[in-house]
Amino acid sequence: MSGSSEGAQPRVLIWGAGAIGGSIGAALIRAGVDVTFVDVAAAHVQAIRDSGLRVTGAFGDHTVQAPACTPEELAGQWPLALLCTKAQDTESAGRALAPHVTPDGAVVSVQNGLNPLILNEIFGAERVLGAFVNFGADYLEPGVVTYGGRGAVVVGEQDGTLTARAHAIHTLLRHFEPAAILTPNIFGYLWSKLGYGSLLFATAVTDDSIADALARPENRAMYVELGREVMRVALAHGVTPEAFNGFDPAAFLPGAADAQAHASLDELVAFNRRSAKTHSGIWRDLSVRKRRTEVDAQVGWVVRFGHEHGVPTPLNALLVELIHDIEDGRRTLDTAGGDGPNMRALRAAMPAVGA
Repeated sequence: MSGSSEGAQPRVLIWGAGAIGGSIGAALIRAGVDVTFVDVAAAHVQAIRDSGLRVTGAFGDHTVQAPACTPEELAGQWPLALLCTKAQDTESAGRALAPHVTPDGAVVSVQNGLNPLILNEIFGAERVLGAFVNFGADYLEPGVVTYGGRGAVVVGEQDGTLTARAHAIHTLLRHFEPAAILTPNIFGYLWSKLGYGSLLFATAVTDDSIADALARPENRAMYVELGREVMRVALAHGVTPEAFNGFDPAAFLPGAADAQAHASLDELVAFNRRSAKTHSGIWRDLSVRKRRTEVDAQVGWVVRFGHEHGVPTPLNALLVELIHDIEDGRRTLDTAGGDGPNMRALRAAMPAVGA
């Protein structure tokens, strides 16, 4: 990682200054790190230039100052870039980012999904690290993000090597999350996030909060089967999934008892009740922002690799269809507290998957 020496902090380029990039970047700036923000939203960039980036939420309200620009305005190269865009924008963002990373520099995918696999085609696998995050945050308006609750932050090399640069990036991320983890198994975390993400996408077809949706007893078997499908594909793909923030992948592995899976769901309910962020970013995309979600870039990986490995994923495939139906206006979200057509459709698929 060029541009840094032992004890020194590198210049950091954060590509995507929304919920994830804004929250992490603000913490790095407060720790004295030289951060530059890049974002495609011109109004957001202008607000940061004019008044700084404001971070609100359960941990206080503060504003940081940093250079900010759109991709078209950016000039120069950085030894370290954190890519924090929506997963579906990974390829286009990665190609726009490429000229701005030094030849021996590193790129960290701080996103949902298996995006290092996409970035490898642009930068080469030797320059790409993966990161897993599960904290609660949202983009509110130009110049403002909210950080609503702590969660797991993990970083690692794709091949599991605990390199010097991985240690340095881990040290940087601890300015944001003191309990951040350096792992030799980053794909284990990313696949577990796909499992949890599948559950979150299912909660987002209703107006219920994450905790309320996961707690509804009539839908518990459906949530368990969603998680089991993902874990079966992960095993077929040669991945050992890792636990985090109440999501216990072992509870969804073949042979695990139903009681184990329900206990993990109970932990996820408790974790989400502690967060100021009641609904997922998926729900906000569908209900508030009226824009496309990351469903193809998250759940789509499960369906794709399930097909490649001959592991059926009918429930996750149906979930992708439901999300697209809502995005395209063919369906609406189920009313909070009710038993609407979206959840009934998912439950109806259960006999086909052996429930």
